[in-house]
Amino acid sequence: MDKENSRNTIIFVVCTVALLLVYEIFIIGPRDRQRALELKAHAAQAQVNAAIATGAPSYVDRGAAIAQSPRVQIDTPALQGSISLRGGRIDDLFLKGYRETIAKNSPPVELLRPEGAKQAYFAAFGWTASAPTPGPLTVWTETSGSVLTPDSPVTLSWDNGQGLTFTRTISVDKLYLFTVDDKVVNSGANAVQLAPYASVQHQGQPDLSKSLNIHEGAVGAMGGQLRLQAYKDWKKKGDTSYETTGGWLGLTDKYWLAALIPDQHSAVRGQYRVDTVNGVDVYETDYVAAPRTLAPGAATENTTRVFAGAKKVSVLQDYQRSLGVPQFDNAVDWGLLWFLTRPVFWLLAALFSFTGNFGLALLALTVVVKLATFPLANKSYASASRMKKLQPEIDKIKKAFKDDPAKQQQETMALYQREKINPIAGCLPALIPLPIFLALYKVLFVTIEMRQAPFFGFIKDLSAPDPSTIWNLFGLIPWNPAAAPLIGGLLGGTLHVGVWALIYGFIMWLNQAMTPTTGMDPSQRQIMQFMPLLFIFFFAQMPAGLLVYYCWSTALTIVQQYYIMHSYKTENPIDGFIARLRGQGQTALAKG
Repeated sequence: MDKENSRNTIIFVVCTVALLLVYEIFIIGPRDRQRALELKAHAAQAQVNAAIATGAPSYVDRGAAIAQSPRVQIDTPALQGSISLRGGRIDDLFLKGYRETIAKNSPPVELLRPEGAKQAYFAAFGWTASAPTPGPLTVWTETSGSVLTPDSPVTLSWDNGQGLTFTRTISVDKLYLFTVDDKVVNSGANAVQLAPYASVQHQGQPDLSKSLNIHEGAVGAMGGQLRLQAYKDWKKKGDTSYETTGGWLGLTDKYWLAALIPDQHSAVRGQYRVDTVNGVDVYETDYVAAPRTLAPGAATENTTRVFAGAKKVSVLQDYQRSLGVPQFDNAVDWGLLWFLTRPVFWLLAALFSFTGNFGLALLALTVVVKLATFPLANKSYASASRMKKLQPEIDKIKKAFKDDPAKQQQETMALYQREKINPIAGCLPALIPLPIFLALYKVLFVTIEMRQAPFFGFIKDLSAPDPSTIWNLFGLIPWNPAAAPLIGGLLGGTLHVGVWALIYGFIMWLNQAMTPTTGMDPSQRQIMQFMPLLFIFFFAQMPAGLLVYYCWSTALTIVQQYYIMHSYKTENPIDGFIARLRGQGQTALAKG
């Protein structure tokens, strides 16, 4: 009866998988593609209709937007771009040290983009006052410095013609920090009340990461707390404001950040705002300082620092210490398990400083974790090995009391008690790696240090899935499965299987074979045998670095298990395989 149930279970699983694949390929796939085309057409028409109805301006390309204003160039070891004299904005910025892709000719990452181009993204500064102040259309005059470098700041000026002279001096360090010093001199006859402000603005929602495991949107530390507002929920939640002394706020995505840092001793009101302008959602983080009265003949100043660059942890922490900016390294989304994610990243970075390769650092991290958990895991594996050795006795109990489950359970527990075995202890080896797995997944996914970090051979980016695929024999066949008609989406997505995923599937099967299945009926055991196959497809979508870690970790687990099972003279697949090889060798010698 058990054999018939097992056979029926296998047939059911195989038929279900086959039906799902057929349904996905011939029904869901074509329907989704047709629906995507329809949605794209509707969205394009909706944009045209909105532009007609609202009189929305048409976008120009980036180069044309740059040409709409006179500019001062930016050239530092880390940054390249320009400052717009119209508005005195920092609105054109590329990161020299980072490329869009791993291709050698890939362009540098674009961070800021001028207004007029689609998805404009910039930092602006100014004053609110009863008298005329420089605004977004004001063209400043460059008075010193033709190129902004770490050694040469630039100074801009503007006179409102009514007694107020505005001067803006912009400097930059060798990394990602701009310092904007605004000064106002009142040479008029009347006192003026004014207040400084600064903003980071993104016109339109940016392209977001596909994962739900990352925060993208407004981020800042104000009023002693970390304040987050995701793009996807921002419009629904509406505007928010926070009274704070110092702190910081800005816009972030997966790897990049544009943030405002006011004077850390000044009281300001930080705001997260979203407005719809000509049919475009404009996302803005800004701060406004307290109003001040500027008497005739007096002057006042305000300093804003702007971080615009990569969220490299060591860089964020250096600014956090040197400027006294609270929680600045929390611009990196450490997640709910931050108490694990941070130590894992710290250890990985420390190991990288010795190995010079993040792949090798992952292997070393695995060894450190294994050594730290060795005593507990060793005890658990010993218990599991003893349980596996008792399997024949447990099978006898099941056979003797097959019609009395309560008696069967009672006798089994009595056997465990006589042998001094804790059945729960055998589960611990599976639970120990789980928190490390979750923390490492977060580290691989969100930290810029892991972005495009190579290992060896074909693994050029540990934060991306394994690029190899079984469907073209790992590159031996000159064919791109992802470009195949009808099924390309599946072969390049859900069914994509690389080398490391297959290695993991085999190692998982071997580890499973060495683990006792006490308490499972034959049907459950058959289903468990399919798990390595399912996990091959599941893990194939994960970052390659996670597969490297898990394969190495499981391999070390198997070595540890084998040693313990061999010591207890417990049957295991490795000894069985060695015995078969020896038997075949002896047979061959005898025939020879």
